[in-house]
Amino acid sequence: MNTSLSKILILCAAVLWGTTGTAQALASAEAHSVAIGAVRLAVGGLSLLAACLIQKKNMDVRRLPILPLTVAAASMAAYQPLFFSAVIKTGVAVGTMVAIGSAPLLSGVLDYIVYSKKPTKKWLLATFTGILGCCCLLLKKDSQIDVIGLGMAIGAGASFACYTTVNKSIVGHVDPQVGASLVFTTAAVLLIPCWFMYDMSWLVSLNGIGIALHLGILTTALAYVLFSTALKSVHASTAVTLSLAEPVTAFLLGVFLLGESLTLVNICGAALVFVSLAFLTYSPKSSLNQEVHI
Repeated sequence: MNTSLSKILILCAAVLWGTTGTAQALASAEAHSVAIGAVRLAVGGLSLLAACLIQKKNMDVRRLPILPLTVAAASMAAYQPLFFSAVIKTGVAVGTMVAIGSAPLLSGVLDYIVYSKKPTKKWLLATFTGILGCCCLLLKKDSQIDVIGLGMAIGAGASFACYTTVNKSIVGHVDPQVGASLVFTTAAVLLIPCWFMYDMSWLVSLNGIGIALHLGILTTALAYVLFSTALKSVHASTAVTLSLAEPVTAFLLGVFLLGESLTLVNICGAALVFVSLAFLTYSPKSSLNQEVHI
């Protein structure tokens, strides 16, 4: 797949992910953050599995490495409660910013450790600019950050970075849609106890059904298929940096849909993230197959 197209697919996935925090904010008060994460994985995993069966995808996964599958599923199972709990404690904008803002650096380290991929100057510059922009987006008057929530957000970022790194091994052996269905179905199984630990009555309402379908089908099934497909031709660290489009989406939704305040510094921060994404996405024809390492 063309590298530029792959990067666009990642940006589309990130925009879909950026709606998750807002969706949780619009959910019923009875919907616990951990329960929402468990429902998201269940709906997403089953949707992906059903789609694979309907399309008669090759489900022969005997060549699939067990360790990457296990790590990817565990990472997604951990990401859900960590991310949604962080959003509850710190707010949609802050939780999303810290979770995804911390992921690029962690992914760059993992990419180097696992695949011996040294960071390029282009990636370092884009990542630094993007994270700086995220920091500017966090600056608000009279804002207080919950330390526990901050730790949960960083944990979510680490989980996402870990998933992205090992997922490259998975998509190298099976169809991206099949791989995603296996990862999320396995992760959903890991979170089955949550269905019995938390109140699930909110699911019987129209609002609950809508939230569950949106989170499961759009922000999980569709978004991760796009992301996994793109990983075939994009480095894990680059993919995670492009995912900085997620916190920008969350921030804009928070401003225009949830009525959160906006300052000049916030606008500058959003602009910096957009610049970093545009810089990382742009690939001149003369350098499509070249990378300058430091």
